[in-house]
Amino acid sequence: MNDISQKLADSLEQLQLLQESGVVAIQSKQLSRVHRERLLKHGFIREVIRGWYIPAMPDEKPGDSTSWYTSFWDFCGAYLSERFEQSWSLSPEQSISLHIGDRTVPQQLLVRSPKGNNKPTAFLHNTSIFDVRLNLPDAEHIENLEGLNVYSLASALVYCSANQFQQTPIQMRTALSMVTDASDVLSVLLAGNHSVIAGRLVGAFRNIGRGLIADNILKGMQAADLKVYEEDPFEDKALVSFGRRDVSPYVNRMRLMWAQMRENVIVHFPSALSRTIDIEIYMAEVEDKYVTDAYHSLSIEGYRVTRELIELVRSGNWQAEGSDESKKHLDAMAAKGYWDAFQEVKKAVRSVLEGRNSGDVLEQAHSDWYLALFGPSVAAGIIKQSDLAGYRTGPVYIRQSMHTPPNREAVRDMMPTLFDLLAEEENAAVRVVLGHFIFVYIHPYFDGNGRMGRFIMNLMMAAGGFPWTVVPVERRDEYMEALEAASVGQDIVPFTKFLASLLPTS
Repeated sequence: MNDISQKLADSLEQLQLLQESGVVAIQSKQLSRVHRERLLKHGFIREVIRGWYIPAMPDEKPGDSTSWYTSFWDFCGAYLSERFEQSWSLSPEQSISLHIGDRTVPQQLLVRSPKGNNKPTAFLHNTSIFDVRLNLPDAEHIENLEGLNVYSLASALVYCSANQFQQTPIQMRTALSMVTDASDVLSVLLAGNHSVIAGRLVGAFRNIGRGLIADNILKGMQAADLKVYEEDPFEDKALVSFGRRDVSPYVNRMRLMWAQMRENVIVHFPSALSRTIDIEIYMAEVEDKYVTDAYHSLSIEGYRVTRELIELVRSGNWQAEGSDESKKHLDAMAAKGYWDAFQEVKKAVRSVLEGRNSGDVLEQAHSDWYLALFGPSVAAGIIKQSDLAGYRTGPVYIRQSMHTPPNREAVRDMMPTLFDLLAEEENAAVRVVLGHFIFVYIHPYFDGNGRMGRFIMNLMMAAGGFPWTVVPVERRDEYMEALEAASVGQDIVPFTKFLASLLPTS
């Protein structure tokens, strides 16, 4: 090892020690100047603000936001605790987002602290913290959620802005659905004599079908001689009615998103074709599109594959054992896996063309698709056999996206609900658009989610009489931006219009 490499290795060892101790937000005092400058030069850390850094990867391109978005919440928790000690909390509105599991990176994070200076602190990629000088509620109303000080759910519902019910109805209804009885909310209301807010929350609980909680809040306030005038803070009635029992906030939020988004999908996507489909002709057309589909779908994910390689895999003449270079080549393994998965997807397409429910078919077949997609990589020793066990067992991040997929426990609640929603959905266009979008929103696997999402899209296309559809790599940026708009802003229209534009016009 030459002298330069040895010095870099020494610096990386120091970084590794910090990371092994759980440090994400690195302060300048935690690394010597020599190590810090060396790691900066080689791209292993990035400066967020003066004196504060995050780990990074040297292969990140200029403008790449991935390392920042993946570090954002841990960084903010450490930075705020260092600056304000424990005398701080995220705003009630942001607290609600975190309580329901929505860890989307905000453009500006609102923070309350008696030590705040009422101005923003700029971070990377046009994000910032705005710390407002405000007294905090009693300590019993503040809790720590994965390193972040937040309002408790009950106090956040009481102290959040009235406008929040109209601006973010999905988040607010999801938060309300997490409340199983009136006790905690009523305690906060009574302690502050909040009769106006009580009227708003009574109306909000009744809006989502939690009449018993609404009535108990009314009775509690009346018993304290506080006059309450009930009002519904939402602009419309909930399209999903929640029962009395506790349900996963992830599932509730997904059902609300589905109900809200489906109307826009129906408006902006062509109706299902009513023509009678000749199954054999349809399947032949699917087979004819394999090379084009594989080339574009793999290229979207960053694999460098050629049409010649795809044809070789399809012919059955490609053998990993025949070439040491091919055996180690990720692109070749991805191409082989895509071919194997495509065969499984074709079986599912035939099933829905024969009249089976597409949601039921997907539930039974999707694990076979995934096993086929990554089986060659396991055989070649590129990934571990345990990686094929099922849904991911840890966090995952989407490159360049402000959307943070739900945690591993949530995935296990959300996937069965996705299959139920698809099985219950009568509109073919909704199944096509939301089947693809919600799957990648959940991101149930460590890898392969984009390819699986496009397979799901085409299974639903077949169920609606639409042709097999290829997302061209030349439109990758438009495709990813449309998914981001739906994930971060709950605006499904760009993604709907994008997929509709891929369909033949006649």
